[in-house]
Amino acid sequence: MDAEKVPQEVEGRPSKKQPKTFTKKTSILLLFLTLVFSVGTGYALGHFYFWNDIDMKRVNEQLEFYKEEVRKDPANLENRIILGYTYFLKGDNEKAIKEFDFVLEQDKNYYDAHYNLGLVFLDEERYNEALIEFEKTVKIAPKDFKGHMQMGITYRELEEYDNATKALEQANKLAPTNADIIYQIGMVAEAKGNYDDAILIYKDALAFDPLYTDAVDALDRLKDKDTKAKGE
Repeated sequence: MDAEKVPQEVEGRPSKKQPKTFTKKTSILLLFLTLVFSVGTGYALGHFYFWNDIDMKRVNEQLEFYKEEVRKDPANLENRIILGYTYFLKGDNEKAIKEFDFVLEQDKNYYDAHYNLGLVFLDEERYNEALIEFEKTVKIAPKDFKGHMQMGITYRELEEYDNATKALEQANKLAPTNADIIYQIGMVAEAKGNYDDAILIYKDALAFDPLYTDAVDALDRLKDKDTKAKGE
């Protein structure tokens, strides 16, 4: 979801100087962008986070802001998507689903609503329902890799490994240097017990992103498995 740029507050007539202050809405949008970049990818990959007090304070600020925005303008669907996503960050999936469902009642082809609803279902291990939502995102935006990637993750959870591989390979064609996708392909190989292949794939993910901690952890995990196997 692309966040639109918001004008910043300036004093007096326009000048080339940078503004000293931000409007409240600008500050909240910057907060939202920070959250998306810092945790959005992780949630998109079906990971879970332990929030510290500072993080949760920021999420709560965002929640209160967008609750008020939706109250003032109930028809603004983008605000409802952000509100639903914020509920999701707080673990309030029921309220998140309510917001996404409202959006889909107004526009059944709203990509972000289907995508985020799929994430909630994935979080709740409602894999068949999640798959339906991600299939819809692929139909709406077939060239967006995220829908294909989420289908791959969901198929893996359903232990449909061939379908998972096909979906992830399609995502990889659309975004060939994305370490997240490569990592997920490795997860499928590991789930199938193809540990040697998984190790090579995780190393590929690290070649694109040397700081990818999940891939590092996966290699350590497989090294432990290999050590145990050799010791038997």
